[in-house]
Amino acid sequence: MADGVCAEAVVARLALHLQTGIRAAELAKIVLDIVPMNARDAERLQEVAGLLRRKPDIFATLRATGAAVRHTRDDGETGAAVVTRLASSFDAAAAISETASVQLASLGDEERLSATTDEVVAWLKQQDFSGTRRDILDIGCGIGRFEHALSNSFNRMIGIDISSRMISIASERCAALGNVELRQTSGLDLSEFDDGSFDCVLAVDSFPYLVLAGMAERHFDEIARVLKRPGWLALLNYSYRGSLSWDRADVGRLAEAHQMRVVINGEKPFRSWDGEAFLLARGGGTLLRAASSDVEPEAPKIGTDPKEEIMAPAARKIGCGKQHGDERGLDCNLVKSDQYQDHAADQAPKNAVTPCPLPAA
Repeated sequence: MADGVCAEAVVARLALHLQTGIRAAELAKIVLDIVPMNARDAERLQEVAGLLRRKPDIFATLRATGAAVRHTRDDGETGAAVVTRLASSFDAAAAISETASVQLASLGDEERLSATTDEVVAWLKQQDFSGTRRDILDIGCGIGRFEHALSNSFNRMIGIDISSRMISIASERCAALGNVELRQTSGLDLSEFDDGSFDCVLAVDSFPYLVLAGMAERHFDEIARVLKRPGWLALLNYSYRGSLSWDRADVGRLAEAHQMRVVINGEKPFRSWDGEAFLLARGGGTLLRAASSDVEPEAPKIGTDPKEEIMAPAARKIGCGKQHGDERGLDCNLVKSDQYQDHAADQAPKNAVTPCPLPAA
């Protein structure tokens, strides 16, 4: 609970970290035996124990959903192989729980998921990201949460995902929306879209999987190509490494290399989801927020190895879509994993495969 996440996120983390032997009721008792540091911690411990007691079955479901997506990369595993594996993993996770597969911290509850989705949508609108004349590309659309929630706030929105099952679910949810198009993609690149096709690109919990596959830089190339001028990129969660300073450094480097300006630099603006928000602008145009790209990112502590502090979300595609963090399963940086991609490996060749994964927060 140290980073202040909500009780639901704590339960999702417990489901991912603990061995399968312990039951929810047992865990609730252990939680209540903890001596809290302060009154606020005491309240949160009570909330966590209450959730475990009221939802013993969902605890097992969260474990199974989270286990469906592996956030590590095998020795010698190519980027293309990672994408193929993730596509099957997201299919499996969605088959267990549609809601938990995109955000574990939803605890499989549609209302909780909708509350987080609405909070993210409100933030996007506050940044003037949407607009009835704008065309938006959603990379890693998952089950179509944002397509549905934003449907009155754009001209056209195309959601892409590598999971066939998630695209099928999204198609059902968005069947009545004439301005939404959903496509399953191979995850190789964005070559099906012309230069300057979109006013905005949304990537909620999809970049952690691009980082895992070593394709974040390649995807930045593609996003810069398909964006109009002016154009905006809303990137929620860059990686699951668990180091905001490393993520800020990488996003700043990639933004500079692609003539983009960092407007919001890794803030945590959400109450129901611990996603880290980046907002980037390309070309001219104004946004509600003043540019903050001139703020130096916090430097990693000397001796810190990012390999030792990687978080695999617990909310999205098993990350808020999301291994799925809070959205697609694990998009909330809720789970520590061995996922690590150094800067050199992240510089994928131009012909590298670029995954277009998970759903948003």
